[in-house]
Order: sequence, then structure tokens, then C-alpha cells
Amino acid sequence: QVQLVESGGGLVQAGGSLRLSCTASGGTFGVYGMGWFRQAPGKEREFVAAISRLGITKRYSDSVKGRFTVSRDNVKNTGYLQMNSLKPDDTAVYYCAAGYTLESRPRDYDYWGQGTHVTVSS
Repeated sequence: QVQLVESGGGLVQAGGSLRLSCTASGGTFGVYGMGWFRQAPGKEREFVAAISRLGITKRYSDSVKGRFTVSRDNVKNTGYLQMNSLKPDDTAVYYCAAGYTLESRPRDYDYWGQGTHVTVSS
């Protein structure tokens, strides 16, 4: 059973940057693909990015491509989401997830963190 804990969220002005972290415990982090999702108030959870277990393959949603970068450090059991050029539309609760997948559907992931809030002011 893998436990995931996100950190790094906060309030930032439009155009600014944040780096989210997702630290895993209780399992072998390196066997899982890792995904990042977000959910804004009143909206469904949406895919943001995913990275393969060795960090070779990465996927991004069109809305964040070129602005966000996903990475991981399996020695530290931690994944990262570097978010640059943030926009007010990026405001959401951000979740990391782990599973034997790189798909964009939340149901394909087995383990989830509790989420971290990101607010981008205009």
C-alpha cells in the first residue's frame, strides 16, 4: 500500500511559478507510473501530466504543455510538478496519483494523495 503526500501549493500571482512535490511511502515508488491531476471548484478532476516509472516517458495535457514539467527522483521516492507561467485558470486542488499506467483517466490510478491547493491571482 503506497501513501502519497503532496506539498508545495500556495498562493501565487499570475505569471509566477510553483513546484509541487509528491512523496511516497509504504511501497516501492519506482514500480509505478505517476500522474498529476487537478480539480477546480465545481469541475471534474482533470489530467495534468504523467511520468513513467523510470522517468523516460512524459505526457501533458494541452492546457499545461510548455508551462509545466513533470519529473521524479526514485531514490527520494518523490515526484515533482514544476509549474511556470501560471494563470488564474490553473487554480485548483492538485493531486498526485500512482499506478501501473500513464493514462489520463483518474480511474486508472490506484493510489492518491490528499491534494494541495494552488491559487493563482490575477
